Amino acid sequence: MSVTPVLEADVLRRQDPELAEILLGELTRQSTTLQLVAAENFTSPAVLAALGSPLANKYAEGYPGARHHGGCEIVDVAERVAVERAKALFGAEHANVQAHSGSSAVLAAYAALLRPGDTVLALGLPYGGHLTHGSPANFSGRWFDFVGYGVDAETGLIDYPQVRSLARTHRPKAIVCGSIAYPRHIDYAFFREVADEVGAYLIADAAHPIGLVAGGAAPNPVPYADVVCATTHKVLRGPRGGMLLCGSELAERVDRAVFPFTQGGAQMHTIAAKAVAFGEAATPAFTAYAHQVVSNARVLAAGLAAEGLVVTTGGTDTHLITADPLPLGVDGRAARGQLAAAGLVLDCCALPHGDSRGLRLGTAAVTTQGMGEGEMAGISALIAGVLRGRTDTRLARDEVRDLVGGFPPYPG
Repeated sequence: MSVTPVLEADVLRRQDPELAEILLGELTRQSTTLQLVAAENFTSPAVLAALGSPLANKYAEGYPGARHHGGCEIVDVAERVAVERAKALFGAEHANVQAHSGSSAVLAAYAALLRPGDTVLALGLPYGGHLTHGSPANFSGRWFDFVGYGVDAETGLIDYPQVRSLARTHRPKAIVCGSIAYPRHIDYAFFREVADEVGAYLIADAAHPIGLVAGGAAPNPVPYADVVCATTHKVLRGPRGGMLLCGSELAERVDRAVFPFTQGGAQMHTIAAKAVAFGEAATPAFTAYAHQVVSNARVLAAGLAAEGLVVTTGGTDTHLITADPLPLGVDGRAARGQLAAAGLVLDCCALPHGDSRGLRLGTAAVTTQGMGEGEMAGISALIAGVLRGRTDTRLARDEVRDLVGGFPPYPG
């Protein structure tokens, strides 16, 4: 596997050596540190090749067969391939693959189903809700009246009785289920039942678990939700971008909400890269990968708990783990900095019913590199060693470099 599709390094060095060094520096960073950010992964060289293809040159406002620019015959084929592969992969009647990001997909879903001022029920931000789930700094919190449900104080699991109670009280126009920091599977059937009871649309924000869904390692929200919003990176291992899945009755509304309401021209190179990723996700190898991601996350969560961190919900069903390092004498923000200095790259996040920040980490990228349960046990010990001060930062950095050297993201 060559890194040539990653950078086309020789061409870039001749044309723009300053930028070439920056890109090569990022490749070096990714190849010498542990990428434990839950929202990140390593795309295949085939996905990178599509991103760097001549399709980047094509303006293509509109949809296949109905573009506002000439010369779209080839890119129309690329988008149709992406759409059909997405529909087959997730069992959806309709797919829109033009959304530029997960947030763009959520915006389009709201635009298709809601009007400014409508009430929306979603997971509260302190419990793992996304910015698009009602943050006052985001369009969602400015345009809609959000009501937040939470999680049980003891278990950390979604408080499903509260969801039903709030829905009955506020009669929302839409209910959103999904999170950026909830490590357990979501009961989509329950949310569908509640939405039907109060006459609400159900929007599933499946940005994090959608790759596990593709690999059969997580429940599929498509049969339950009116609209599913997702990203195409994270566990799905495609290019950075978004998509929407829905039934045929909402297809036109969703498409018009993406273009022309919230976006202009489609990024055809990214859509082609999405098609590549959907094709890869339909293989037995990806199914094995998705299940390994979950196995790795469970071992890593158990290891962190054994080292004294408090793991939210007591474990994970997915690629994602949230944990409180405070029992080791450090809060999430300080812990993230200490671990970054040791070459362990992850995030911090809000903790439910807590005053401090916690750590959010995931196993998608390291599993792509070929690491397994043994490496996860070692990583949990290394994290605890750094946070407890048992392991010198420089020695930890060397240990990380040696580990990643045995599992390079782009060998060659």
